[in-house]
Amino acid sequence: MDVLRVIWSEAFTRYDFGAHHPMSPARLDLTARLADELGLFEPADVEVRDAAPAPDDQLLTVHDAEYVQAVKAASVPPFRPDEARGLGTDDVPVFQGMHEASARIVAGTVQVAEAVWRGEAMHGLNFTGGMHHAMPDRASGFCVYNDTAVAITRLLALGAERIAYVDLDVHHGDGVERIFWDDPRVLTISLHETGRVLFPGTGYAEDIGGPAASGDAVNVALPPGTSDAPWLRAFDAVVPALIRAFRPEILFSQHGCDSHLLDPLAHLALSLDCQVESYRRVHDLAHAHADGRWVAVGGGGYEVVDVVPRAWSHLTGIASHRPVPSGAAVPAGWRAYVSARSGRQPPQRMTDGTEPTFKPWTSGYDPADAVDRAVMATRKAVFPLHGLDPWFD
Repeated sequence: MDVLRVIWSEAFTRYDFGAHHPMSPARLDLTARLADELGLFEPADVEVRDAAPAPDDQLLTVHDAEYVQAVKAASVPPFRPDEARGLGTDDVPVFQGMHEASARIVAGTVQVAEAVWRGEAMHGLNFTGGMHHAMPDRASGFCVYNDTAVAITRLLALGAERIAYVDLDVHHGDGVERIFWDDPRVLTISLHETGRVLFPGTGYAEDIGGPAASGDAVNVALPPGTSDAPWLRAFDAVVPALIRAFRPEILFSQHGCDSHLLDPLAHLALSLDCQVESYRRVHDLAHAHADGRWVAVGGGGYEVVDVVPRAWSHLTGIASHRPVPSGAAVPAGWRAYVSARSGRQPPQRMTDGTEPTFKPWTSGYDPADAVDRAVMATRKAVFPLHGLDPWFD
């Protein structure tokens, strides 16, 4: 069934670490309002659904019982932080209702994953999700519960045997990787800024998975300042060949848009247009190698006005098979709302005005280029384990 299931309601803005925290819930509100004003929620084959908080037994498929109890204790007065479990830190301040808000995000991603797996929808999107740093026993990097890991675990319980996860956030997808580190049923691929300069400080080419899943953790650690053409070259040199070789039954992807050149928390230099191109490529991989089954989630992104709403509205359009033209005008109503709410002048077009192009890997390896060296390190580490040639495939 060629349906897109989208998770959204204003209840998701309750995931709120406070006015001075980078992960502002305004980014979700502005994304949903922009997508709605662009008409992306209107078609009959786009189902916009709410989700109630996930029950404990669902959370416990990934998270430790003691940790879930610690989140609950930190979520109600007198708010008991537990810094040993990452709760009450600068990254993850505690707030009233934190458990329910975090569990709602989990339920949303599980819901769309089940819909895609059961054939009720072709694609599923939860742009409120993508909490990829959360570990089984602790919060990390603005993430309390790992919604994607719980959703993948659910599909494994339903009988899935090969699931691919592609993480395009500027930060390494460490939580999802760690949870499936030694599970050969799950391939995790992360393209991110090198951990030598950026949180969480992990995700190197030599990190390839546990003994039962060697080669099923894939990391491309890119140098600071990587821009559109080299980033797309890195994606093209690593992701399609591995997805083709792994033959997933369903493709998950995380689309943190903090790789944008305006993002305040990282140092890559992608344009919106490059990010949109990456969405197209992931979508096409799902159709080429996973029978069209695709579950997409959001993630990071801290330029709340100029980047996140446009990026994830484009993602919604691609997932609904109604891509927004790059030169389309940003609706006047949305721009007026943003100006009144933030006092800022929002962007006028759904583009940064670039035309992303790149030289494919087949053009030859350049050992003097830092991105090429990062790509080759990854290819040498994992390609042979998938029956691929690191120089030519």
